[in-house]
Amino acid sequence: MRALSRLQNAIFAIGAVLMLTGAAMVMFLPSVAPYVFAIGALAYVAMQFQQRYEGTNFTIQRLRRIMLMSDVLLILAAALMFADRGNPLGLDHLTWLNYIHNNWMVLLLLAAIIQLYTVFRIDAELQKEAKKR
Repeated sequence: MRALSRLQNAIFAIGAVLMLTGAAMVMFLPSVAPYVFAIGALAYVAMQFQQRYEGTNFTIQRLRRIMLMSDVLLILAAALMFADRGNPLGLDHLTWLNYIHNNWMVLLLLAAIIQLYTVFRIDAELQKEAKKR
């Protein structure tokens, strides 16, 4: 994997902290939380797109694609956080409750589980690859 620069690592870490802060702020400042989460998600995802794998190991390439799918889930979670602030789509109340209200948490949980899995698996595969050399 191509290493990030110091600035990119800082943006990556700040994005992660902003996502965590935005998710926690929903309880206290629900009007500001989506903005904080969205900024953090965009920074985090942008830096993950900067990390590239330039090798030929199919397993790492597959895990990388899975990781990028979880990045899409993070962006969708941010979008659902904005939709959760009201009913901007004009849906009837029952439909909005079933499909929109607080479902950003489900996407965030899925993205976090996938990120956790892929990070550890990619690290293990990179270590295996390094031992072969």
